Amino acid sequence: MPTEYETRYASSPEEVKKHDTSKLREEFLIDNLMQEGKINLTYSHYDRYIAGSAVPISPLELEAIDPIKADYFLERRELGIINVGGKGAVEVNGNTYSLNHKDALYIGKGNKKVVFKSENPQTPAKFYLNSAPAHTTYPTKKVSLADANKLELGALETANHRTVNQMIIGDVVTSCQLQMGMTELKTGSVWNTMPAHVHDRRMEVYFYLDVPEEQAVCHFMGQPNETRHIWMHNHQAVISPPWSIHCGSGTSNYTFIWGMAGENLDYNDMDIAKISDLK
Repeated sequence: MPTEYETRYASSPEEVKKHDTSKLREEFLIDNLMQEGKINLTYSHYDRYIAGSAVPISPLELEAIDPIKADYFLERRELGIINVGGKGAVEVNGNTYSLNHKDALYIGKGNKKVVFKSENPQTPAKFYLNSAPAHTTYPTKKVSLADANKLELGALETANHRTVNQMIIGDVVTSCQLQMGMTELKTGSVWNTMPAHVHDRRMEVYFYLDVPEEQAVCHFMGQPNETRHIWMHNHQAVISPPWSIHCGSGTSNYTFIWGMAGENLDYNDMDIAKISDLK
């Protein structure tokens, strides 16, 4: 079958304190992404969020999976897509949207047919997917990397100089609750999202890309006073619960895609954890 999925249940902070390395990775790491000829999805019980990928060698149609109990995937959901591979296209109810490397597409609730295609199967498109429940329908919209709202944050002196590309977010795309963007670290910078924070009203998923071969990112999670870490490599994702910080440091610079959903759409709705208070 071209579509494979798994389900992840929610864990409390007290549970996670007791996890060893293998259990932590089992609960939060998504490491089956970007398999050629397949759609891979992970259904999380944190805000019913779905993260996954589609790598079409021949066209792949998005199918409803059993956990959502729907006639078609977007019956009660919205979808965000960012292409991290070669040039491709997404067909939505007969309308085709071409996506270059690092272009994004938002697809609203109620679209019955979504098909992923690669322009050249030798260098296939690699579509990273995020989906959240939706209460109404908003228009499908493509957002190129150039169209993103850009924030320049951090500094080289603190090793966190980065460009935040807000792509599926208010003032760029109207959505029900899904937000997505891509943060690119400058050469010489390795820390993302510092100072760290938690979103008590939203969950988040990080997807790491542009991580050079034989390099890695150490992703930090957990409550600010009880942190844990997961070593990650290129094209792996990690689930961040609402009670958890989410930040990372790499052995080189890299890029990551952030996606989130929850109670509100306020990008700045976060509780900052002072660097000096982290434990």
